[in-house]
Amino acid sequence: MEIKIKYLTDAIEPLRYIDGKSDWIDLRAAQTVVLKAGEFRLIPLGVAMELPAGYEAHIVPRSSTFQNFGIIQTNSMGIVDETYCGDDDQWFFPAYALRDTVIEVGDRICQFRIMAHQPQLTFCQTAHLSHINRGGHGSTGKA
Repeated sequence: MEIKIKYLTDAIEPLRYIDGKSDWIDLRAAQTVVLKAGEFRLIPLGVAMELPAGYEAHIVPRSSTFQNFGIIQTNSMGIVDETYCGDDDQWFFPAYALRDTVIEVGDRICQFRIMAHQPQLTFCQTAHLSHINRGGHGSTGKA
């Protein structure tokens, strides 16, 4: 699958898979951002893309983002659909700082993957489901 991408800065590396380790692709901060604990900022990622019809990008923090920078993504997961595809439709990472931090240009702060849209669903109401109960919320892993 081919994705058209426009880089809005030459300060970041071109996107690529990391040594075949994952099908998620890292995104980098496109500018230096200084945050104090409790501050919010949309961190520009320096890219705009034209996703194929029927697809969306899911953007989440890297596993090391909180440890390295003390930031969390305010909406837990970002969704960019194929209609956000203009020359100036830059992707951002909505960051909330839990400690004072500096994110430098080029720092890998989040990752994304392309997913097909959910198929059209219909819901069929029933009085009983076909399987046994697992034990309720939080029951996985209990003996």
